[in-house]
Amino acid sequence: MHLRRCLDCGHIGCCDSSPGKHASSHFRMVGHPVMQSFEPGEDWRWCFTDNTMG
Repeated sequence: MHLRRCLDCGHIGCCDSSPGKHASSHFRMVGHPVMQSFEPGEDWRWCFTDNTMG
């Protein structure tokens, strides 16, 4: 399991490889599109709206 942080509100959720898929569930529930990896040494971001990594 890997953690993701919502850049709009700071919510921490697990990645889509986990059973709960809490990061994408958060996007579907509240509409906050950009998550950032919350793992040490990782600095990438993912936009659920555009399906792009930055």
